[in-house]
Amino acid sequence: MTNISIYAEIREIKKYALDHKVPIMVDEGIDFLTTFMIKNQIQTVLEIGSAIGYSAIMMALSNPNVKITTIERDRERYLEAVKNIKKMGLEEQITLIFSDALETTVEGTFDMIFIDAAKGQNIRFFEKFESNLNEHGVIITDNIDFHGLVEKNIEEIESRNLRGLIRKIREYIDYLKNNPKYDVEFLKIGDGIAVARKK
Repeated sequence: MTNISIYAEIREIKKYALDHKVPIMVDEGIDFLTTFMIKNQIQTVLEIGSAIGYSAIMMALSNPNVKITTIERDRERYLEAVKNIKKMGLEEQITLIFSDALETTVEGTFDMIFIDAAKGQNIRFFEKFESNLNEHGVIITDNIDFHGLVEKNIEEIESRNLRGLIRKIREYIDYLKNNPKYDVEFLKIGDGIAVARKK
């Protein structure tokens, strides 16, 4: 594919996400992720939460040698991801798994695990898949700020469900801060990113 056609396809994927209210990583976040991968020579990635394949595609485009395994439980989004990855000719680099991540066993180890799925399950995702992390590997989590709501007074949030979700994200932040096995950085990039590097 030419650069022009790649950019056109990426624009289409982003438009689909907007039109169908599919949450995908903001530009600032994806730029950080791909730059981080290049700088840290990341070769293998396990992604929890494919959605429509956007972040996996952007990671694959950052390095033709990177291999990504990505898990998605929503059938419609999974099928859209399959279509998008095929259209971009990235089937050799990206392996899609249609399943609930919490019910899935993944073989092998990875340089990086990227968590971008159900925010209330972050601790469970972290604990389930950290055994798949290489020595000195890194676990990156998106949406740590959750649209600025994590720092807000919880009583100001009207929705009960949303208050519950924000509490869960705060619990995850505390969990990371107090995890003796990792050095953790919290970055005000995109919608908030946590980088947990194995000591």
